[in-house]
Amino acid sequence: MTAKGGRAFSLRENGTGLSSDEPREDGNLSRSLREKKHVPLSQPLSLELRGLDVGHGSRPLVRDVCLAVRPGQVVALIGPNGSGKTTILRTVAGQLRRLGGTVELFGRPLDDVPAAERARAMSVMLTGRPHTELLTCRDVVEAGRYPFTGRLGVLGEKDHEAVREAMSAAGVAELAERDFSHVSDGQRQRVLLARALAQDPRVLLLDEPTSYLDVRSQLEMLELLRREARERGVAVVASLHEIDLAQRAADYVICVRDGRTVFQGTPDEVFTAERMAELYDIEPSAFEPAFGSVELARPKGNPEVFVIAGGGSGAACFRRLARDGVPFATGVLYEHDADGLLARSLALRAVYERDFEPVGERAVAEAREVLLGCRRVICCVSAFGTTNARNAELLDAAREAGIPVTSAPVPPHRVSRDCIQAM
Repeated sequence: MTAKGGRAFSLRENGTGLSSDEPREDGNLSRSLREKKHVPLSQPLSLELRGLDVGHGSRPLVRDVCLAVRPGQVVALIGPNGSGKTTILRTVAGQLRRLGGTVELFGRPLDDVPAAERARAMSVMLTGRPHTELLTCRDVVEAGRYPFTGRLGVLGEKDHEAVREAMSAAGVAELAERDFSHVSDGQRQRVLLARALAQDPRVLLLDEPTSYLDVRSQLEMLELLRREARERGVAVVASLHEIDLAQRAADYVICVRDGRTVFQGTPDEVFTAERMAELYDIEPSAFEPAFGSVELARPKGNPEVFVIAGGGSGAACFRRLARDGVPFATGVLYEHDADGLLARSLALRAVYERDFEPVGERAVAEAREVLLGCRRVICCVSAFGTTNARNAELLDAAREAGIPVTSAPVPPHRVSRDCIQAM
């Protein structure tokens, strides 16, 4: 296929718009999702998979995939590398032959939907790099309009307006005349999203749309997808490796591992420490649902440092000690404040008081006993308030026992250095 001016364009048209020829990894989705009341049942289905088997040959990689997505819904596919996420997306897009089951697009079997009609309804963005030659970023985005043009591929004013709007929405308007092969990976990713949006899709399939992007661009990407879903009713299905982003952006999450759907549900249902441990084969303590973060494994051994913290004041200290392999204890913390939650993942021992209750005698006594077994104390609290006033007794206990105390605030780069020098 050639673009205007006879320039080579190696992106092939495959019935879902234009996408990369490069093969990607594997993929899978979820069972009985359509039975869940995660979206209003009055809305028609945009996309439905029933008993779908997918793979690259005759042997299925992922079996019995079931998925139902309605307009305006964002569904995230998560799971380890090689679990089959990309294979699912490519099969739904019509790029791979399905090995069993059915795919329906707006209530019609995908095989019964003509390629041109499919390309006007469904857009696909994969992570493989398109091979282009002498093409500007605008040329690449304009390729998303070919399903709407005649045989000659001549774009009209409506097509040009759609291209401008898509590039503006994706934040790449200033790249319009840049050579696509000479922009950064992150910029290339945005241009490919603009191409997908220029297709004006009703269903949008995305494979790792946030790869190559910095933190700000990742957030902007997901905000854009949420806006497309909310304002234009686009059904979005995206594979994501960043589970914190999936937790924040998705309406429904499908977890894939070992050729099957492990579990599925709303973010609140899926993102628990136990389920993430099962999905990614990590320790339950490594994932903190409140933050959506994966933490380093807590250091082993006996606590060598006791950290007095609370209200988020100890987070930097906790992580610094964990990075340097220094086992520590902490208290007295409240069960659900920032430090209390993080301590569950990183501290060898943490002493808690019930939320909203003043620190009491029981907790202080328990914390004092743990503190006296440590070789150093770090106090990250600059001042004690009414509810945590008794934590000051821990400082007195350390000084009376001759245990070195580092006062707050402690610069993060000095936390473990001070500890290690004193040990």
